[in-house]
Amino acid sequence: MKDLQRIFAYLGPYRKDLALGAFLVVVESSFEMVIPVLMAGLIDTGVANGDVAYILHKGIQMGMCALLALLTGLLYARFAARASYGLGARIREAEYAKVQQYAFSNLDHFETSSLVTRLTTDVTVLQNAINSGFRPVVRGPVMLVLGVGLSFWMNARLSLVFFVCIPILAVALFFIMRKVAPMYARLQAAVDHVNGVVREGLVAIRAVKAFVRGEYEAEKFSRVNGELMDTSRRTFRYAVLNLPAFQLVMYTSTVLLLWFGGNMILRGQLQVGELTGFLSYVMQVMNSLMMISNVFLLLTRSLASARRIGEVLDEAPALTSPPGAVKEIADGSIDFCGVSFKYRPEAREYALSDIELHIPAGQTVGILGGTGAAKSTLVQLIPRLYDASIGQVRVGGRDVREYDLAALRDAVGIVLQKNVLFSGTVRENLLWGNPSASEEELWQACRAACADEFLARMPKGLDTDLGQGGVNVSGGQKQRLCIARTLLKKPKVLIFDDSTSAVDTATEGRIRTALAGLSGVTKIIIAQRITSVMGTDQIVVLDDGRLHACGTHEQLLQTDAIYQEIYHSQMKGGDGNGTPVER
Repeated sequence: MKDLQRIFAYLGPYRKDLALGAFLVVVESSFEMVIPVLMAGLIDTGVANGDVAYILHKGIQMGMCALLALLTGLLYARFAARASYGLGARIREAEYAKVQQYAFSNLDHFETSSLVTRLTTDVTVLQNAINSGFRPVVRGPVMLVLGVGLSFWMNARLSLVFFVCIPILAVALFFIMRKVAPMYARLQAAVDHVNGVVREGLVAIRAVKAFVRGEYEAEKFSRVNGELMDTSRRTFRYAVLNLPAFQLVMYTSTVLLLWFGGNMILRGQLQVGELTGFLSYVMQVMNSLMMISNVFLLLTRSLASARRIGEVLDEAPALTSPPGAVKEIADGSIDFCGVSFKYRPEAREYALSDIELHIPAGQTVGILGGTGAAKSTLVQLIPRLYDASIGQVRVGGRDVREYDLAALRDAVGIVLQKNVLFSGTVRENLLWGNPSASEEELWQACRAACADEFLARMPKGLDTDLGQGGVNVSGGQKQRLCIARTLLKKPKVLIFDDSTSAVDTATEGRIRTALAGLSGVTKIIIAQRITSVMGTDQIVVLDDGRLHACGTHEQLLQTDAIYQEIYHSQMKGGDGNGTPVER
């Protein structure tokens, strides 16, 4: 229940709507409960005596009660809809804002598909709990209390039936809920799996078609979809038992009431109108019990969704700005002081071990290493996408943990290995780097990234729509746009994580020349091609997460075996300009 209480705390300004909705339900139920009393009088007095005026008077009263119940019900629907959809919107905003605060390590705790489900399906479950469940939550107890009370007022002897039916329904509901409650969590997990397969298949649709694996993906989807169907069927197989249990008790009690009430009428102890009105109350009480039982089932599922949403909201961001955080970065100097890092505290081995490295401000540094050498991991510690497990990473002479996160990441421009463009135009994507950038600044960044050459051929230039995820441009064009976007930040540190792998060597050379013209900016280039780093001030060679060697191209060519191996394997008898090399 604590999870639900926390979720409903997000109602905020919609509390008044929910409270007003509850009041309207009470009024609606009260009007409905008066109708059987009026009907009993109409039959026993008006019909029995042939008093048309009395019948008309009672009929008008019943009609007014019905009309008022209808109006209050419609008003409730309006206020309940505002409260439910308002709550859903606020919860989604809170979840999304929380996810934006997550570090990479936090995101590792959740699958993307699971986060999508928690932002959509689980929130919808809570919305339905208000739309479909709040009315019965209020109406059920009101009708139960009023129905039982008025039934005792009409005939105390016949009302004893409630002492039999209510405990039977309560026991049945207890066993159903006990069985169904854990199944709802498994049901939402099955929804996660379906969303995961769907997302993966759509994101990788080009690879699926290229490898002609559509049938395989269809089978995989069919499998997880079948699991969801089976889980849903098992869950609701028990949940629907609620209805037959209710119907059994209701019809049994109705038959017994007709039997005993009929005998009482024959003995003159009860009038027909009283029995008719009493049966109406019985139906109302039974319906209220059915409402309450359905609410408990709905509450059980809501609890599962509230718990999943709470896990997102309770996840503490692994990286936060310290109190009194420094917001000014002096320069682009970088120091790794005895840095070791592992992705999880419980991991046996470190991804990076004992890194000692000094990069002066304004220097251009190349990073080489084999696959799995932790090159990307190393540079991700600089803008504090992860925190070092041991040691310190310094930027501008200060530990990165002393800086305000936003200020630090503003000062460090990074083009990640996986290039990401967003839906919208080229201009909208570039303005991510600098929202206030002028037209000239945009084109200047595009020229530096060699993106101007293909943008000039596009009919709308910077206003060309890129499609979802940049599907309307090639891999090399996407890389150049990402570089231009990063250049617009005008950072003190520029990091290129294998960000020119999809462009030809001539274009890469022009990009390197443009970058060389950036004064006072520390540039770190991770590359697979040795020609990309040969002209840098120093080259760092990583091997299995350790700093293997560091020096200029000439120094490493003379002293480092790994660098020599990379050089000779790639150059194939020539240097970066095609000039023969003596072995």
